[in-house]
Amino acid sequence: MKIPKALTIAGSDSSAGAGIQADLKTFSALKVYGMSVITAITAQNTLGVTEIHDVPPRIVKAQIESVIEDIGVDAVKTGMLYSNEIIKVVAEEAEKYKFKMVVDPVMIAKSGAPLLKKDSIEVLIKKLIPLATVITPNAKEAEVLLNREIKDLNDAKEAAKQIAELGAEAVVVKGGHLKTENKVYDILYYKGDFKIFESERIQTKNTHGTGCVFASAITAFLAKNKNVKEAVEKAKEFVLNAIQFSFNIGKGVGPVNPMANIYKEAEKYEALILIEKAVEMLEATPEVALLIPETQSNIGMALSYSKSIMDVAAIPGKVKASAYPHFGASKHIANIIITVMKENPEFKSAMNIKYSKKIIELCKNLGLKISFYDRRMEPPEIKEKEGLTTIWGTKEAIKKAGGVPDVIYHEGDYGKEPMVIILGKDPIEVAQKVIQLAKENKKS
Repeated sequence: MKIPKALTIAGSDSSAGAGIQADLKTFSALKVYGMSVITAITAQNTLGVTEIHDVPPRIVKAQIESVIEDIGVDAVKTGMLYSNEIIKVVAEEAEKYKFKMVVDPVMIAKSGAPLLKKDSIEVLIKKLIPLATVITPNAKEAEVLLNREIKDLNDAKEAAKQIAELGAEAVVVKGGHLKTENKVYDILYYKGDFKIFESERIQTKNTHGTGCVFASAITAFLAKNKNVKEAVEKAKEFVLNAIQFSFNIGKGVGPVNPMANIYKEAEKYEALILIEKAVEMLEATPEVALLIPETQSNIGMALSYSKSIMDVAAIPGKVKASAYPHFGASKHIANIIITVMKENPEFKSAMNIKYSKKIIELCKNLGLKISFYDRRMEPPEIKEKEGLTTIWGTKEAIKKAGGVPDVIYHEGDYGKEPMVIILGKDPIEVAQKVIQLAKENKKS
């Protein structure tokens, strides 16, 4: 089996949020064999860059040659090149080996530290950009390359076209720095056509490594023989996921998480196994049958990296499961869990049982933290749209409790069955609470 191979030519980030460390994580997450050529060693963390030591150009050249002449590459990404001499060496090797190349014109770190010498910008424009398959400047970098201001989407489109005129085959002007309220627009200019990639602006301070991950993801998809448009589109999806599940670490700008997809896939198996075990526990306890509501019960578990109901595994049924657990099985339970996780990510599981005053009293006797919401107080605009009731109600109950409780209930509404939701960190914990309740209910 042929393994796609990608090479990053960039600086080392000691905090591993950007640079070659972020690139190699991205390559691995996208099932591409990653290799690296180090151009500079930086001492940096989430607060900033404190020292830079550039690697001698002959060592940069030797690294490139040793990798390509033995292993070969399908695509190359350049990041921090820092000096005239290093840029010239990389350009010479690119002309020599004719590889597909994604140029991320790294100039300034998130902290504001310069990562490219001022006198190197002209060399970058003349030597490297004409060899680029794709170049990925953000709006600020595009301003430097063109010596002009970029304020809005129209400016960014014009900038992409002008950078293409410098020789790059395709240009992506990233819109994260543009002053757009809730949206981010990235502009691809390729073969005379524009394609705009629109996404929601993710509200987080943890964006260290965004540019590196985006460019290395494009490189990985090119290495897998995707065309430019498809590579950029898939890279955009990938980097959004990395930002969505970024790491809130350090005292400054935390890093994005290019391994989020890998973690998510690994968690899926564990979630399914835990639900199956919880169902076995519930099925082995006859008393649980008395807690099943008319509309049946569902037990579910969300992944740590949940964004939608398709990231929540559930098993619909009564006392006996009616099907194997699968993702997206229960919109009702999924919406509750995802809403709860926004307040406390540790609570990833829930199960609904029937409501009665007696059950609420038993919950109190067991020392469970309880909250509720009144469906009669539901705003009309929420009631009119299917699926919003549980989200609104869960938020209300959490607000009343001052945090995530063990139990949320409501007493129903016209045509709506009252319900109790048991929450927990995983399906086993939820099942244990339900079984304990069932046994106490049987006794009294």
